Amino acid sequence: MKRFAILSVLAAFTMVISSCSNDDEPNFHFTALRALSAEVPESFELNERYQITVTFERPDGCTFFEGFDVTSPDTTVRDVVVIGSVFTDRACTTEVEEIEVSFDFVVIHDQTYTFRFYEGQDDEGEHQFFEITVPVN
Repeated sequence: MKRFAILSVLAAFTMVISSCSNDDEPNFHFTALRALSAEVPESFELNERYQITVTFERPDGCTFFEGFDVTSPDTTVRDVVVIGSVFTDRACTTEVEEIEVSFDFVVIHDQTYTFRFYEGQDDEGEHQFFEITVPVN
């Protein structure tokens, strides 16, 4: 009887494992999305936290907001890229939508900040950014 119970459990486990999909291909990829505009304060105060709002373009129904990639190519320069995930295994609407999202920013330097928001590529494939500078009082 004990042996039968063990074999039953093993058979059930084998069925569960074999019924799971074993696709090695991902059904999504990440992409940079086009920022359309950004709302930042007119000035910053040192050591304060601010919310920066970005309006971006969602190009279709298979693309979803994932977050921001904010890098610092220089002490007070911030490159901001809106990151999306694009699902590749479903039918999608083609409706373009403008969406607002935000992130928190803490001022840690007493110099003017330059934010460079990614807005896509030009005809030659060069990355394009719009810039906003914010002085620190």
